[in-house]
Amino acid sequence: MQGIVYSTDPDFKPENDHDTVETGDRQNLRVHLDRRKAGKIVTIVKGFIGSQSDLSLLGQSLKKKCGVGGTVKNNEILIQGNVREKVISLLIQEGHIAKPSGG
Repeated sequence: MQGIVYSTDPDFKPENDHDTVETGDRQNLRVHLDRRKAGKIVTIVKGFIGSQSDLSLLGQSLKKKCGVGGTVKNNEILIQGNVREKVISLLIQEGHIAKPSGG
């Protein structure tokens, strides 16, 4: 739905939105590095389109394979430490398009 807030048409069907993307579909993801408080570095995966549960599953998989902690917030996967290259290679192995971005 692009810009439609309310419709008086009883037969109105909204167009398929990006929330219907399957996990198996290729995602165009960007992997950032960010420095948080106390100088901690966090690897952030942005650009995932799909359900929150699919995002959480991807986040759990990445954290487990990297052997580090992290979380999923605001449609982003936050992984502790500077593991950007490893995350990019893991995402590419899963069939996604992953590129480094930012700091």
